[in-house]
Amino acid sequence: MTNDLIGDLPLVLGGNTFGWTSDEDQSFAVLDAFLAAGGRQIDTADVYSAWAPGNDGGVSEAVIGRWLAARGTRDQVVLATKVGSLASRKGLARENVEAALEDSLARLGTDRVNLYYAHFDDETQSPAELARTFDSLVRAGKVGAIGISNLSPERQRAWIDAARAEDLTVPSAIQVQYSLAHRADVENGYGQVVEENDLALFSYFSLAAGLLTGKYRSAADLEGVARGAQLSGYGTSEGFALVDVLVDVAARHDAEPTAVALAWLRAKGVTAPVASARTTAQLPALIAGAELELTTEDVAALDAASAPFTR
Repeated sequence: MTNDLIGDLPLVLGGNTFGWTSDEDQSFAVLDAFLAAGGRQIDTADVYSAWAPGNDGGVSEAVIGRWLAARGTRDQVVLATKVGSLASRKGLARENVEAALEDSLARLGTDRVNLYYAHFDDETQSPAELARTFDSLVRAGKVGAIGISNLSPERQRAWIDAARAEDLTVPSAIQVQYSLAHRADVENGYGQVVEENDLALFSYFSLAAGLLTGKYRSAADLEGVARGAQLSGYGTSEGFALVDVLVDVAARHDAEPTAVALAWLRAKGVTAPVASARTTAQLPALIAGAELELTTEDVAALDAASAPFTR
């Protein structure tokens, strides 16, 4: 199943920038370059990017859909999208999920998505109800595999157990925040769910909103950047000390810090990091991160520098 979801390149292209910080031409160019480099999975959500002024969501899916139509590449890519947090389609009740999926399919211009995530939890739905709802989408041929994102480890286990108890489609992937600057969630909880159930693990915010690109070495560097609000949570003395070590390790490999940060995730068992590129100029470092192999000493140095983020 893992190879079906990512192909030979352990990297997922995040679509959150499409129609937000990347205009349509830039988005098409990034998608073209990712596919040419051997990438397969493109990750988006119905809510992307409703946080931007004048954007009601669905924009990323629509951009991807127009690219698929223009290039005729639907069968060459793995499409992953998510349901549950768009204001007009909020929650995971069956009727809402079915309607949201139809909306996503229309925007993407396809009759199926390869991986469909429950984006955020909806505690009005029991684990058994979630299992039945998402299984029905697989049985209808509109979803290839089920993913879970941002539900607690306990709720994920309960969903998986309910699906097995009723012989329904078992989720095969989770997506969770994980990076050198955000380790605790996976290492103290989600990682066990992955191991117990042989799930694919995809990490979002893999570069800590850009901190781990190495571009930001002090608080002053964060002023006026598009992701300043997201970055501010990482812009601490511990965060900048981590970046210093990351830059040192990158220099030893003649690589970008971005590549090292992604390679570290792979060394920690991540199936494929999710990372976005605003322009094609940012893509080579992501591709390199899918190919770079760190030494045991590299991993140990990065582990030590990121230890404050295990709590």
